[in-house]
Amino acid sequence: MTNIRHNWTKEEILNIYNKPFMELLYEAATVHRQHHDPNTVQVSTLLSIKTGGCPEDCGYCPQAARYHTNVEGNDLMSVQQVKAQALRAKSTGSSRVCMGAAWRNVKDGEEFDQVLEMVRTINKLEMEVCCTLGMITENQAQRLAEAGLYAYNHNLDSSEEYYKEVISTRGYEDRLQTIDNVRKTNVTVCSGGIIGMGEKIEDRAGMLVALSTLNPQPESVPINALVAVEGTPLADEKPVEIWDMIRMVATARIVMPETQVRLSAGRTQMSREGQAMCFFAGANSIFAGDKLLTTPNPDVNEDMKMFEALGLNPQKPFTKKVQPQTVEAAESKFQALGEKPKWSRPDHKIERNEIAKQQSKVLK
Repeated sequence: MTNIRHNWTKEEILNIYNKPFMELLYEAATVHRQHHDPNTVQVSTLLSIKTGGCPEDCGYCPQAARYHTNVEGNDLMSVQQVKAQALRAKSTGSSRVCMGAAWRNVKDGEEFDQVLEMVRTINKLEMEVCCTLGMITENQAQRLAEAGLYAYNHNLDSSEEYYKEVISTRGYEDRLQTIDNVRKTNVTVCSGGIIGMGEKIEDRAGMLVALSTLNPQPESVPINALVAVEGTPLADEKPVEIWDMIRMVATARIVMPETQVRLSAGRTQMSREGQAMCFFAGANSIFAGDKLLTTPNPDVNEDMKMFEALGLNPQKPFTKKVQPQTVEAAESKFQALGEKPKWSRPDHKIERNEIAKQQSKVLK
């Protein structure tokens, strides 16, 4: 079995990423088979429980309020709406539901209480529950853990250096602090990033350094290809080459052997053959359903046809970690503290973000 290292350097990771393609594939596939069943892939469903109106300026995101996109905002979904969507996802083979809310950070109050009830409800359906809600405090992470949360997603997005070229409304250290807060609970960490935002290969390696040197490494690492959306600052970026996606998956697999590497956004631009090579290189999770929050995703029936053609089986829930126990709200040891943490707001401006913001004002 491959030893888990937490001291990878950028140079080492670049050397892996730039290996001859067939050699890289072989090494990644070998590591994958040492730690995972190569014929099993987890199917997850990503559900936007609160869409649009986000105050952040992430250059890739159509949910940012400052950009003019075709995203229609909606208020927080009800618990019953979420339960119905979770049951639908379960019936089509999903073992995990990831709920996303377009928030900068979690705020104690009725809406967060409602999310906690959603977590309790889905966990009782014998499904893994993941949330991506922005920055959270340690107490908020504990409350989610009590409710039965299985995983918390908080992507690093890119390297620390390139992050400043994409987002100006929060700092990289906020991402790391949130991951650290989650690590103080029994909730697993899901954290990855996006390629195709104009970054260099060195930035891709830098992101993998940041993830792989966490101790423990994230249990789940989504690798996203940018889906360029009209109205966002990154709307004119060219689609990621499938070879880049395969190299990124393979490199992530080698440096994080036990992690679930998630083939995430951008699959609509990939052929079945390209996706098959990603699975061979170590990807062992996908998101199913016609949307990933607000961007297109392959139809679940098409995914099941692909699984059948490749001889892949959907992973059962709680394969990697036992199901967490749900504590009802009335029995919770952790109560709302009304915290008002001072998450960072960097001063710098990103020219393309500012241009998109000004164009939005004209269009509105």
